[in-house]
Amino acid sequence: MTQAQTITHYQPLLHTIAYNLVRCKEDAEDIVQETFTKWLTIDQQKIENTKAYLIRAVTNNCLNHLSSLRKKKEEYLDHFHLPELLTKFKETNLSKLDLDINLSAAFKVLNTKLGPLERAVYLLKEVFDFDYDELQVALDKKKEHCRQLFCRAKKKLEEETSKIHFALPDASKMMKSFREACDFGNASKLIQELKQQIS
Repeated sequence: MTQAQTITHYQPLLHTIAYNLVRCKEDAEDIVQETFTKWLTIDQQKIENTKAYLIRAVTNNCLNHLSSLRKKKEEYLDHFHLPELLTKFKETNLSKLDLDINLSAAFKVLNTKLGPLERAVYLLKEVFDFDYDELQVALDKKKEHCRQLFCRAKKKLEEETSKIHFALPDASKMMKSFREACDFGNASKLIQELKQQIS
């Protein structure tokens, strides 16, 4: 077999072996390529069994790779000392965690009970004090329509039961924009997110 035929013939087998050892497709591909590159630089006439040589070489390269990862992990963990971690935990604002949980629950309710346009009008008016003129400009909807949407949204949120929607939008992205709007006082990113959901 020529070198090209050998590579074509053994590449799938070596990739399978490498992947089973390192459990990462990209790393496995790199290791197989590195094995073939090294194999191409040596005198192949001295190799009695090419298949056995390539399998042993790829296995050794995988083991070296795993050993290197283990060392990096140990070095990384050495940088973090337990007292420092405990201090950081004590300094963590646990009330913020409660706020995140409450916000997540609130957005789940908004996504379940309100349509995208109602949700946009309700959030901007109720939370950010947009008046109907500002809503008209931000959402490109007439003032009267925004007023109706807001009243409808409030009524829906006051109801006990809600319809279940199986294809709910991802609340995490909108929640991030909402938090940024609250933290930095600029609702433009949130408005873009709400308009995207409307369209």
